[in-house]
Amino acid sequence: MVHITGWRFGSINYKAPTWRLWGEEKCEGAIYTVYLKKVRYHHPSRSITQESDDDEISHLEWETVRVRFLKAGTLEKLIESLASDSGELESTFVNVFLATYRTFSSTRQVLNLILDRYLALTSSSNKINVPSHLREDHKKALRLTLQVWLDAYPEDFRDPPSFACLQQLWEFTKTYLPDTDLNIKVGYKLEKMRREEDLKSSPMLERILSCEEMRIHCSSPMSNGNHQPYEFLDIPESTFAQQLTRMDTVLFKGVIAHQCLGSVWSRRDRGRGDTAATVTATVDQFNAVSFRVQSTILVDTELKPSQRARLIVKWIDIAQELRMHKNFSSLKAIISGLQSNPIYRLKKTWGAVIKDKAELYEELARIFSEENNQLNQRELLMKEGTAKHAQTAHANDRHLPKALEKLAINPLATSYGTIPYLGTFLTDLTMIDTAIPDTVANGLINFDKKRKEFEVLAQIRLLQGAANAYQMERDEMFERWWDSVLVLDDKEAWRLSCQIEPQGSSAPSSTREGRIRKRAQFGHRKNDSIASTSSGSSSSQFFFDNDSLNTPTSHNDTCSLERKMSTSSSSSSLPSLDVSVHSGGTSASGRTPERTSSSQQQHVQQTTASPYITPDFYIIRVSIESSAHEIEGVNLYKSIMLSNSERTVSVIRKAMEKHGFEGNPEDYTLAQFLPDGEMLLPASANVYYAINTQYDLNFVLRRRRHGDENTIIRRNPTKDHKVRKKLLVT
Repeated sequence: MVHITGWRFGSINYKAPTWRLWGEEKCEGAIYTVYLKKVRYHHPSRSITQESDDDEISHLEWETVRVRFLKAGTLEKLIESLASDSGELESTFVNVFLATYRTFSSTRQVLNLILDRYLALTSSSNKINVPSHLREDHKKALRLTLQVWLDAYPEDFRDPPSFACLQQLWEFTKTYLPDTDLNIKVGYKLEKMRREEDLKSSPMLERILSCEEMRIHCSSPMSNGNHQPYEFLDIPESTFAQQLTRMDTVLFKGVIAHQCLGSVWSRRDRGRGDTAATVTATVDQFNAVSFRVQSTILVDTELKPSQRARLIVKWIDIAQELRMHKNFSSLKAIISGLQSNPIYRLKKTWGAVIKDKAELYEELARIFSEENNQLNQRELLMKEGTAKHAQTAHANDRHLPKALEKLAINPLATSYGTIPYLGTFLTDLTMIDTAIPDTVANGLINFDKKRKEFEVLAQIRLLQGAANAYQMERDEMFERWWDSVLVLDDKEAWRLSCQIEPQGSSAPSSTREGRIRKRAQFGHRKNDSIASTSSGSSSSQFFFDNDSLNTPTSHNDTCSLERKMSTSSSSSSLPSLDVSVHSGGTSASGRTPERTSSSQQQHVQQTTASPYITPDFYIIRVSIESSAHEIEGVNLYKSIMLSNSERTVSVIRKAMEKHGFEGNPEDYTLAQFLPDGEMLLPASANVYYAINTQYDLNFVLRRRRHGDENTIIRRNPTKDHKVRKKLLVT
């Protein structure tokens, strides 16, 4: 919303910034942030006969305008701000509002407020403080808002069978806006949605779709007359990458961006049902790729290490093709599958991987390094998001630059879009949702937060547009192979891995084997996990969680301990979201077979930055020590923003509210998990300064026990707490 004043100043050598923060302005139901903006002054036109000395302001070249942005307000104020004071449509505000309103309102409520305001502007009453000569402009802005809403977010009105909101809008336009563009558009949308719903519920359609004889078998590059099944190693890497990209493209283009919002995706608002179905579909596909990486490598237990190494190399080559296709989703899924516990522990197999392929794997894994808030991946998206070809490599890469150069000089190279790794955006949106409150003083909706969320959503929408560049045909023979692959659950994958290389014989047989495995894990320090939803087969996880693991001495202990690391719920349909709100103190990799020295750990702790630790606050995760808060091995964590002035009792109270139970905070204690045990925080401590930021900011809330007041550090000799469960962060 813009307000212009007549402040002006003379022509000077002005080098100050164009925008300057002025302050805040408060009024009933709203808070505005006010900026002063320097703009070039446009001289008023003069007649030819006007004397030059009559122009009293001819010396002015610049003027200052006063610009207001709505920082927070009631829902009614937000609706008013869809138009400027002069009645012009505030297009940026409209886009932000329509993309994020679901986090604080509903379609019906917003629609009612828009229609009520339109009627109030139509009447001659003084309920609305808008000059009569500007009311038509304000009404036009509301009509345009409704048209944008219908075009950009038709799914908001898809509530069969009655389509109540769309029906209400149609009746309104029929009465007050007959035969207008808006009336015609609403009628068309309503009729179309009703037809689609009738088709979905048609018994005849169901019979046709379920009839296998109706399927048309088209020829494909991999098909032959006998329709013989294909072996994994026989599928060309280019075909594999194209088909994965084709599947990912359909899913990514179908993602409804606002379903990625933190409050939606992390299920913080559980009263609105499954509102992230399109995001869940991408998660399921990600898991399908990772699980097939495991299955193809593990299912044949009789292979020699050199033969199994060929399977790993095959996946590395497919990953390289995916990099050329700019498909970062399936690329990340393959890297995660190769870094999973059942695959990574195969030391003899990794020792048989040739050096060049291990180096290539390191370069591909480095793309998803968590250093500097995943800087490598973010820079790639910035440079290649809308580019026609892959063109960027890391300064230390040796193999990828050659492939990129070969692609660049190929005149027949196909232009591609970009399929991002959606987990990065989900992490950012969850961080914003966790760190910034929904409301400010007096319960006003924090619209500044919505602007920050919209910046991320806009990036997703931009990449969805770029994904239209993909033009890939379906390969039915590949799909048959894909569907035929046996998908192992985590326990079965671990059992087969132990059968292939028993624990007692897992020590590296040569220096080269150890070096290759070190190289294979080095590029990706730790997989931050975002999400998983069971899709009817095995347990699923958007990433595999790779945490530090000391080498146990007992065979049974090792199997049990490492199996816990890779086991997630095999039957739960609950989604899981682990945004890895970690400090900079994560070890270099969860896959290092050797112990990491304390000096190495300190080096990693100092060089790995975290977006969840800032000078002003930390984001910590708090679980409850209670079996009732574990769901089939899923430990429920709640993210809490910790300011620099909070005491232990205050943090405990926040944690209790987040977990939804009542009681006296003084009856509970708060402890931080540390590598050698846990640190119990005194009741009077300033938690911000008391916690150890060298390690993950994971805490446990439990009932106070006798002697707790005299305890600071609890040692855990078994170090079982290092085994991280799959987290459900909300």
